[in-house]
Amino acid sequence: MYTCAQCKDKNCRQGKIDKVPQNCPCKNDQANIKTLYQETENLKIAHSSAQVESEGYCRWSRLEEIMQFARKCGFTNLGIAFCIGLQEEALTLAQILKKNGFTVNSIVCKNGSIPKEFIKIKEEEKLRPGTFEPMCNPIGQAIALNKTNTDLNIILGLCVGHDTLFIKYSQAPVTVLAVKDRVLGHNPIAALYLADSYYKTKLYPSI
Repeated sequence: MYTCAQCKDKNCRQGKIDKVPQNCPCKNDQANIKTLYQETENLKIAHSSAQVESEGYCRWSRLEEIMQFARKCGFTNLGIAFCIGLQEEALTLAQILKKNGFTVNSIVCKNGSIPKEFIKIKEEEKLRPGTFEPMCNPIGQAIALNKTNTDLNIILGLCVGHDTLFIKYSQAPVTVLAVKDRVLGHNPIAALYLADSYYKTKLYPSI
């Protein structure tokens, strides 16, 4: 069992590998892991992301970081997999990326217009029972972007689970600009900051 979240020493950050506990992942086969980083694509991504972290630290927004990362990797054809509820944001994102010299393909979650009944959703399980509701189609989003040979795909507000399937079927590397959280204005980490106060009764089941 790994328990990095409970670790107080953070010896890995200081290079003190000889002082880490027995269940520390530092004791895993790092030689084999390092070999994976030497693969051409992995080395390019790891090297570029480290440069972006250093150059833009507390200076660049995540959107700026994504563009700089793409440039450093030589990624020019970018894909956007977005939620239909964030279409205005997707349009703005596409315009910004194009103005910065990127080719952009954007695919909405409701592509294919497949009824929810196809995935065995009952009428009472719909958001609006008695109406036609198309399912979110993240596999379709991934396959469509695969056809355009994107170099990097950007997730914009896909729901929990839908993002999982998109990542699973995307042939290009994937990064995230924003995640879906309708309650917290797409800022899900706010629930962690409120875990000991407003959200305490919601997040910690009573014993």
